[in-house]
Amino acid sequence: MARAAARRHAQAAFQIALERKELEVWRGDLERLSEAVRDPLIFAFLESPRIRFDEKERILRQGLEGLNPLVMNLALLLVSRGRLGLVADMVLEYGRLVDEHQGIAHAEVTTAVPLEPEEKDKLVRRLGVLVGREIVLTTRVAPAIIGGLVARVGDKLIDGSTKSRLLALRESLMK
Repeated sequence: MARAAARRHAQAAFQIALERKELEVWRGDLERLSEAVRDPLIFAFLESPRIRFDEKERILRQGLEGLNPLVMNLALLLVSRGRLGLVADMVLEYGRLVDEHQGIAHAEVTTAVPLEPEEKDKLVRRLGVLVGREIVLTTRVAPAIIGGLVARVGDKLIDGSTKSRLLALRESLMK
């Protein structure tokens, strides 16, 4: 439920920023907001029902001076509704929307051992050709996959792990 709300806010922010040709300004300002509310004391202050809204607004405006006025309005809306917990997911979704708009795809690759830089470069090129987009790569190491790799690009999953091959072999032998 909260994730869906964060997605809706991010989509609305993206549309406004796109219309105003301020995609990167909004990205930076939303990240500033996210960083500010990550502080547990600030978050508790802004979410507290015991503190008047005008006091919260004063602190927010003071702490985030220079923020795009529309981003500030969004922040104040979230504060007034007690929804600051959405900010982190909203920022991630907004970044994904901007990257998608700019033709960039994020790939998460899991391997049994760490990849060398040249292996990462080769993988980025191959995945880029496969999905027809520029790739931003995130890697994880999980020895449980034994060998090979598992790549996720958007909603596509490419499982070239030794573990999945062994499981498939086992399945076919059992038939």
